[in-house]
Amino acid sequence: MKKIILASMAAASLLLAANTEIFDPKSAKDHLVVQVELLGKDGNKPAGEVIAVQTEYGVAFFPNLSGLEPGIHGFHIHENGDCGANDKGLGMKAGGHWDPKKTGGHSLPWDDNGHMGDLPALYVDKDGKATNPVLAPKIKNLSDIKNHALMVHIGGDNHSDTPAALGGGGARMACGVFK
Repeated sequence: MKKIILASMAAASLLLAANTEIFDPKSAKDHLVVQVELLGKDGNKPAGEVIAVQTEYGVAFFPNLSGLEPGIHGFHIHENGDCGANDKGLGMKAGGHWDPKKTGGHSLPWDDNGHMGDLPALYVDKDGKATNPVLAPKIKNLSDIKNHALMVHIGGDNHSDTPAALGGGGARMACGVFK
């Protein structure tokens, strides 16, 4: 009986150990890496990277970012592959949210009636780090996001155009371009 219990405990330990492996998104066959920078008037600063992985459920985004303001932030794919500033502000050369179907509306990440670039909100912990992956089910292929900007906004995102346009996300805080 002791041998059965010990063997069961050993097998359970091996199973648990196998399930605690951390998925490395760079090991995925289909992935893109984007370097993200904090946008600043006196120049941009590196913030880390986001790895996009093509899955059967849509594109998953694996952030490894630091130096961000803690809280919930709007997270979007933008039209243009340019994070530069213009007379309207930092990151504005990225254009609006990616909307190839010309829906004209902000929406939930799984709602096909809104912008394709509307991603789930990005969570940043109290230490300024964002490491929780998000899934964008309406983006099916990595090739679709090439040459587009990935943007983190200062404020949160309610995935609606009311009471504030574009989910109330606010100014652009960090950006990178998928190449």
